[in-house]
Amino acid sequence: MSDWLLSLEGTDAGHELALALALLAAFLHAVFGALQKGRHDPWLTRGAIDSWLLVLTLPMALLLVPGPEPHLWPILGGALIIHFCYKALQAQAYSKGAYTVVYPVVRGTGPFFTVIAASVIFDEAFNATQWLGVAVLMAGIFGLAIYNMIHLVTERDTLMPALGLAVATGLLVAIYTTYDAYGIRATANPFTFLAWFFVITSLDFPLIAFRRWRAQNPRPEIRPLALRGFIGAIVAYGSFGSIMLATRLDNVGEAAVLRETSTVFAAIIGVVFLRETVGPRRVALMVLIALGAVIVEFGG
Repeated sequence: MSDWLLSLEGTDAGHELALALALLAAFLHAVFGALQKGRHDPWLTRGAIDSWLLVLTLPMALLLVPGPEPHLWPILGGALIIHFCYKALQAQAYSKGAYTVVYPVVRGTGPFFTVIAASVIFDEAFNATQWLGVAVLMAGIFGLAIYNMIHLVTERDTLMPALGLAVATGLLVAIYTTYDAYGIRATANPFTFLAWFFVITSLDFPLIAFRRWRAQNPRPEIRPLALRGFIGAIVAYGSFGSIMLATRLDNVGEAAVLRETSTVFAAIIGVVFLRETVGPRRVALMVLIALGAVIVEFGG
């Protein structure tokens, strides 16, 4: 499997597969965000997800893939620190604001920072059409933020902190996307990095969530939380795994931007499953974010 993937790097088939993987990651990441924002405390949900990731992935890492090369361990240690900061900011943002407020800003600012980082680190370049796409994407983000500040009166006390945390989380998305692309390119077998990535980056939040669960009165029931965590872990494999493989096969910036079509899925999930009021104007702005991502892809 890994040999077949490696043979596609830099080819048209590899580009098409990276496109499909980025779109899959877009849908699954919207689902993942909704799972974390659902009826449970976001910190507890993330802890449950990471607990299952650790339990499910450790046997695969030990038995099914080659061991990491010595130089890969420090890279995995860096991934632990970066993803911990990302998860903490994400949980805090979801604690302050509605899913349809926080998620589009997080996912929209992420690719803007990623494009800049990829140009510096991987020497990738965007043409004029692609930069137009980035501008359309950013217009959707800022338009959505301004609309929320004007119209979400009942949430105004927490709106500014939520938006600030969302932008900071978007910056961490760019950092981890670029860093993970570097990590998965630094090993001969991409599945070695993926397996050990899920193990290492799942060590922190189970401990935090357990302490938080013990401090709550009444304590949430374990069974529904564990079920949500299991579903989230399966979704995480598809979401994070797909985007990392896409960045191994093709342009990091394009994959990161295309993934942000997830804002469209987020709008649908927010209305249908989380019962959040979105309205046609906010939906239009979310679609504008996704349109910017599409322009970037097809302008390349």
